[in-house]
Amino acid sequence: MFIGMGASYCSSFGGSVFLQTHGHPSFTVDAGEWLNYASSVWDDASVSILLTTSGESAELVEFFRQAGDRALGLICNNPASACWQLAQNKLPILAGPEYGNATKTYTNATAASIILASEIAGLPWKQDADQAAEVFAAHLDPSSQGAVNWSYSAEALPILKFVGRGAGYGGAFMGALCIREMSGNRAAPHTGAGFKHGPNLDIDGSHVAIILALGRAAHLGVKLAQECKPSRRQSRACVERRACRHRKILFPVKDRCGCGTVEGITSQLVTQALTLAMVERTGCRLPPRFQYGVMEQ
Repeated sequence: MFIGMGASYCSSFGGSVFLQTHGHPSFTVDAGEWLNYASSVWDDASVSILLTTSGESAELVEFFRQAGDRALGLICNNPASACWQLAQNKLPILAGPEYGNATKTYTNATAASIILASEIAGLPWKQDADQAAEVFAAHLDPSSQGAVNWSYSAEALPILKFVGRGAGYGGAFMGALCIREMSGNRAAPHTGAGFKHGPNLDIDGSHVAIILALGRAAHLGVKLAQECKPSRRQSRACVERRACRHRKILFPVKDRCGCGTVEGITSQLVTQALTLAMVERTGCRLPPRFQYGVMEQ
């Protein structure tokens, strides 16, 4: 069981989805919901992995206080925190201080979740990590340049939808969280199937949908984008491994990673670039909140 809130909740999908894919029952749960409603089934989890950037979130601290002899692990970025002091089994994120929202800590926590899940499943992870690094090196600048132009469209439209599947849903959730925290614009995350069964019905020219087509279900993301008629949807962004032919409705950013384990990280190429472009154009409308420890560059 992977347990977190906010960006840490998003990071945990990298681990839980990886284990599900390789035959291990594993789930990501919201810390507040699990703490208040699932205590009667907590013992059924073989191990609970708690993720927290600050290590001070009240729900996560309470988990350790109520844990008793349950098997707990911690992934955390703050060795001076209450959670770190209470945890016996802990893995540092090593992201350094965070100035705005949890971008560095999200990436590092997602990577830590993937590595931990790989070790639990007894599978190698180094090659996929190297590929992910190559994808970032090759596509970070082009994604940023494209997002600057595309941010004009996003700025003009008040509502953004981020759509992802599997570990990419964590990326979609994080993308929406970053937009809301840093720019103040409305943004909401959806799974691919969840988007089809309801939210797509109210999409019109006031919306922008960013569809992350990654991993084993990449073709479903491409199909979802193709189903969107230009007359009803003004913009679509598609992150995928293959070329997009429907360029009138797609803003393609090609992710050539080819590995099915790190889409929670590579999905951030577009969402973080878009967030940065919007903030550079309109300013940061909300104050930074993740300021713990010594703030040094």
